[in-house]
This record gives sequence, structure tokens and C-alpha cells, in this order.
Amino acid sequence: MRVIGVTTPGGPEQLEVLDRPLPRPGPGELRIAVVAAAVNPTDTVLRERGADGLEAPWIPGMDAAGVVDAVGKGVELAPGDRVVAILDPRTPRGGAYAELVVVPANGVARLPDDVDLVAASSLPLNALTARRCLEVMRVPPAGTIAVTGAAGAVGGYAIELAKHAGLRVVADAKDEDVALVESFGADLVLPRGQGFPQGVREHEPGGVDALLDAAVMGAAVLPAVRDGGVVACVRGFDGEPERGIDVYTVTPADYVHDAAGLAELVDLAARGVLSLRVARTLPAEQAAEAHRQLKAGGTRGRLVLTF
Repeated sequence: MRVIGVTTPGGPEQLEVLDRPLPRPGPGELRIAVVAAAVNPTDTVLRERGADGLEAPWIPGMDAAGVVDAVGKGVELAPGDRVVAILDPRTPRGGAYAELVVVPANGVARLPDDVDLVAASSLPLNALTARRCLEVMRVPPAGTIAVTGAAGAVGGYAIELAKHAGLRVVADAKDEDVALVESFGADLVLPRGQGFPQGVREHEPGGVDALLDAAVMGAAVLPAVRDGGVVACVRGFDGEPERGIDVYTVTPADYVHDAAGLAELVDLAARGVLSLRVARTLPAEQAAEAHRQLKAGGTRGRLVLTF
């Protein structure tokens, strides 16, 4: 089968089309004929650094959508089912940039017929991240959260999930992204940047109950949070907590086998609660160009590779 992988870590040009043996599902696993694989920042990290302890080639990709074509023993899904999956590319089988992928059934959710496969590929990693962040933030009913990086995939899903849960949301945005962030349902949108935490305090004098730091600002966000509040990070936290604030780092290991959570998110997307945003599709052979576009910044929605 055809995959897009890296044999030598480096820039986007290191991505190449490779042939790999056809994978076969074992017990509790299924094989998906991939239609679409979303491109995420974590894919660029694997491309640049490789994966310690794993032999090359390394195959990026954590988000896949497609059609089941084979199942192992004990799997309820069946060939022909339309599905979306979250993958761990740091395994011998690699990630989603492949014509066929074998994944544990506990990382897969069935898609309704009216949910587009390409659009669905933008959901798993980022929506599951946002969902897990809201879980660890422990926001009281009708509480208030702040979101940095609100125009991005994690930030956008976080706003929509928070509003669905009845929370108030203060979000950041560049001038050109204000309308977009407002469309997610943010109650208050403030300028993005180092002044955001102080801006939050001006509108929320006691500080917000919790903050999701999708912009990776680190300790700079702490002034926005009330004493005893919570910060949820999508990467390691740069700094020391203060004033009894709890800091949690959310990683894919927290939810890569959360099929029930993924199914819940699929349902919310099908009902229009979550926005599936695709910026552009490219043939899988143009993965290097997708990585270049992602690195250039400014992409709103996900770049998606199609097979």
C-alpha cells in the first residue's frame, strides 16, 4: 500500500511516497480505507524529529476518516461502515498518512451518512483535546472560562463545547479573526497577545474560573485566572503555578482510546453544535506542501490530505 512517510527527519521535503506491506487487523482491531487525513502541528514534530525507539519510516497523522474494509475478532463495526479515528503515529504501524490503517476499535467512531468524510477528519485530535481540557478545568455550572488561541482548531472546539455546556467564554483574536471567534459563540472577544490576561481581568475583576491555553502562552496567562482556578495546557507549562491555581497538561495519551468520547463529539458535529472546518484539501502526494502551508501560519481550519 501507499503511505506518506519520513526516513530522515527534517523539513517538509523529507515527506515522500513509500510502499508498505498491507496491514491486517488482529483481535479488537479494524482496518480503514482512508479517504482523508487531517494535518496537525503534531505531524510536523514527528517529521522534524522522528520517533525515538521506532525504526524509520515514520508515518505522521493522528486523524483519519474513511470506510472499514476489514475487522478483527470482537469488533462490532463492520466492513462498509463509515468511520472516523484517532491514531497514535508513534507505533510501529504509524499514523494516518496511509491508504489503509489498522487501529484499535477503541479509537474509532461510526459516522452518520450525512457527515462528510473529509470534514470529519478534522474532528478527532482537536475536539478530543478540547473536550479533555474542559473536563480537567472543573468549571462550576454557569462559570466563566478564557481561551487563548481561540481561532485555532482546539480553541474553536473549546468555545463551542463550553457554550453547549452553558458556560461563559472570554476569548482572544486578531482583528481579522474576531468575527470567526464570535461565530463560535464567544461572549467576549479581546485582542490576542501578551495583553490578553490583563484584558480579561479588566472585564472579570476576580479572574475567570479556568483558562485553556491553546496559544501556549505559559505562565503569562496566570493573571487572568482567579485564586484556586485551573489552567489547561496543550503543551508543557512554562512557569510555576501561583495562588493555588492548578495546571494540567493534556496530551493525546489521555484520549487516544476514548471511542465513547469521540462518538459523543461526532454526534455534536452531526447536530451542528461543533463546526467541522476544512481550510483546503490536497492529494496525499502533496503532503510536503500541506506542511509548508501549516508552517506559514494563518490557516483557519484544517489542511486535509485525500487518498
